[in-house]
Amino acid sequence: MTASDIASAKALAQSLGQAAQAIEETIDALLPPVPGDESVLIDAMRYATLGGGKRMRGYLVTEVAAIFGADAASALRVAASVEMLHAYSLVHDDLPAMDDDDLRRGRPSTHRQFDEAMAILAGDALQTSAFEILADGATDPDPAIRVALVTALAQASGAAGMVGGQVIDIRGEGRALPLDQVRRLHALKTGALIRYAAEAGAILGRASASDRAAIHAYGRDLGTAFQVADDVLDATASAEELGKTAGKDEAAGKSTYVSLLGIDGAREEARRLSLRAMDSLTAFGARAASLRALAQYVVERRN
Repeated sequence: MTASDIASAKALAQSLGQAAQAIEETIDALLPPVPGDESVLIDAMRYATLGGGKRMRGYLVTEVAAIFGADAASALRVAASVEMLHAYSLVHDDLPAMDDDDLRRGRPSTHRQFDEAMAILAGDALQTSAFEILADGATDPDPAIRVALVTALAQASGAAGMVGGQVIDIRGEGRALPLDQVRRLHALKTGALIRYAAEAGAILGRASASDRAAIHAYGRDLGTAFQVADDVLDATASAEELGKTAGKDEAAGKSTYVSLLGIDGAREEARRLSLRAMDSLTAFGARAASLRALAQYVVERRN
């Protein structure tokens, strides 16, 4: 790495850390503990969302929103919303009926810490809470902006997005999927929510159609690069590094970028997508420095 790359990586680490803390505090305030019989549900929701994670999706919201001058408090609410939606997906993904993983972020998965029924209900409640936050007038005074955020998140997380990708993933176990289908799978399962996080910041900032298109392209390629790198990590990193069980994809007989391209080929594909994501930010100049650093980080990370 050059001295410039090192400086950029340090600046990104500091920026990510500050944003993660602010997002954590926002989630904590939006999901306060409650008394009564339902307290265990809130405890499970808090367990699933607080105390870990890179907050990359939330960070995307706040950084893109800042480019377009959106209100920082509004951006944090949207960031908390997308992190809740993401947490719900992880809680359900870890269930025995899905990927069946007992470890998440270096600690027991939600269904192991509580039980399967409570994990399902916590995921359900986190999903609805995400939309409740976006629909609340405290997120933005303009109802059209709130509707745009709700619509975009529904599209990214539903049958035409994350959930649809999960279905392709489940049905693809033990089958040799071609590369174009693996690309589509991950564009839906992982990439759609990452793309949404970037676009949400542009929606909050009232970005122009051309600027939103550029952010859309950035989020699309960043999301795919993230997944390609994830496939490499699943094949090369330890459970301690990942904070979750390593080698799950190969054990489940899944078609991945690594199984189709090899480790070196997958790494090259991730770098290509990262560079293309950065190219989409040309019009934003120095304002997008953190987003460029993020595109480089996602292909170099170790967890």
